[in-house]
Amino acid sequence: MFVKRRMKKRAVVVQLLCIALAAVLGIFMLLRRVDAQEPKDKGRGGGRSLGLRDAGGALASDAGEAVAHAAVGDAGAVGGGGGGGADGGDDQIETAVLGPDGGVPIHVEGHYRSPFANPYYGEPATVRVGLVLNDIEQYDIMKGSFQADFYLSLTSDRPMPSMDLIFPNGKADSKEVIADRPTFKFYRFTGTFTKAPNLRTYPFDSQTLEITIEENTEGIDQIRLVPDQAHTNLEDGFDVIGWDVGHLEARAYSHNYPDRFDDDDLYYSRYVFRLGIDRYGTSAIFTVFVPAIVIVLISLMGMWVPPGEMEVRSNSQAPMLAAAVLFHFALMQQLPAVSYLTRADKLMIGVYLSLLIGMLSTWCFFLVEESRMERIFIWARRIVPPVTVAIMVTACLA
Repeated sequence: MFVKRRMKKRAVVVQLLCIALAAVLGIFMLLRRVDAQEPKDKGRGGGRSLGLRDAGGALASDAGEAVAHAAVGDAGAVGGGGGGGADGGDDQIETAVLGPDGGVPIHVEGHYRSPFANPYYGEPATVRVGLVLNDIEQYDIMKGSFQADFYLSLTSDRPMPSMDLIFPNGKADSKEVIADRPTFKFYRFTGTFTKAPNLRTYPFDSQTLEITIEENTEGIDQIRLVPDQAHTNLEDGFDVIGWDVGHLEARAYSHNYPDRFDDDDLYYSRYVFRLGIDRYGTSAIFTVFVPAIVIVLISLMGMWVPPGEMEVRSNSQAPMLAAAVLFHFALMQQLPAVSYLTRADKLMIGVYLSLLIGMLSTWCFFLVEESRMERIFIWARRIVPPVTVAIMVTACLA
């Protein structure tokens, strides 16, 4: 009897230590998620909502990107504001007049009052934008950043005004001018761009890489960018290491900045190139789902350990809880902190519930008389495995 009590005491100590370790790591992961949520909450104060509108002023759908759209189909840092640039903006300000109360000059003619508008330009030039993506390198899902090498062509139906292209979601590291004619311009760019990843379906996630281009000096009263579907493509042999190329598309829309000064009503044309990439499913299964299921299966082996071997039974369950938290922690280290649950998080919640049920069945042996242990042993084997299977199936499909 003394030996049995001693073994029971040791089993309880092992379980408590494992639970304490799991609790410490769990609190750390919870605080990491809270830190990820705080910056977003702090930025949600009063202030105007940033709406993107089309040229007529109507609010566009899909975050304001529905003015022009060219889906190409299947395929094998917020930047500076428009109107503040080079020669064109200065000339247009010179033709503006002071408002009735002084301050910011305005144009009394034309559709826009902004000092950067040009009411005397006539019809805007329609500029077709073609983009051929040569390569994507150093995609970092922690930062949502990547390096891109691409050709950019601008083809217009009439001579283009001064052009000053910027990248609102990145920066150009190098620019090679291959052709520069009034109605045709051709460049090769390399640059670094960012797009926040969507990890809700991780590890079966699909990410979208974006290259956003905006004309910085001239508004839509002078230039309208439209996607050139025929010349939006990927280089032969294009590949993103570790990912499968899903789709690509190009959109153009008119972007309206929040009012930066009085009568800041001019829209600016933007072009967005999007490349969809998918994580390999087999890699996701073997790096996330298989280890989680193995942890649960090892813990279930304790259901067949008789009550007399309490230390062995507890060692097959409680340490698995610590192993599950460590595995979950290792997964989180590979991803940026997000304020929502990923699919992998939901799987791990299922693992925690399964381990908890197994541990509760073991703790029952410490709470009942020795004569009733055999009955608990029989019922635990009948109830715990089916419930565990149901929990894990739900967690895998969530």
